[in-house]
Amino acid sequence: MDLERYVAERSSVNGDIVNVDTFVNHRVDARVMAEIARRIAAIAEPLRPEVIVTAEASGIPPALLTAARLGLPMVYAKKYVLPGPRQAVSREVGSATKGFEYTIEIRRRVMEPGLRVLVVDDFLAQGRTALALGEIIEELGCRMLGAVFAIEKSWVGARRLLEDRGWPVWSVIEIMSVDGGVIRFA
Repeated sequence: MDLERYVAERSSVNGDIVNVDTFVNHRVDARVMAEIARRIAAIAEPLRPEVIVTAEASGIPPALLTAARLGLPMVYAKKYVLPGPRQAVSREVGSATKGFEYTIEIRRRVMEPGLRVLVVDDFLAQGRTALALGEIIEELGCRMLGAVFAIEKSWVGARRLLEDRGWPVWSVIEIMSVDGGVIRFA
């Protein structure tokens, strides 16, 4: 499957926002997601993760299908807007596309210390969610192996934010620019 061609044909661009809601993060095209998961699993397998972690909601399809291919459990960080004490490790995350902050959390009882963890998510743009997930993983006493994304907007530079923490980053599809509303791939 030519994923770049599919993304170019099915996405819409508004400024620097690449809208993929017709096949990734609102309506999910299972064929496309299965291909993305196959490619992510090929990256993940040599890393020997013990659990796949993502954030709800749009990270769940690629993470779950990848976990299924690898025979691993998948944990998703829950999003909360309301404050309150919980038995969890959490971080505040600002959403560039939604324009507000929310809390993501992983309950301590679902991730025991020492696990080898790989983050799998749908999109790398600003990197705030992936950074928060990595910090949560490490605070839980687990080993952060890195992060794999279905789609990366590489011109934004979020990859460096994660790599500066010592976390390797991979992407299935890398978008170099959206100048004039035209998507250009790496």
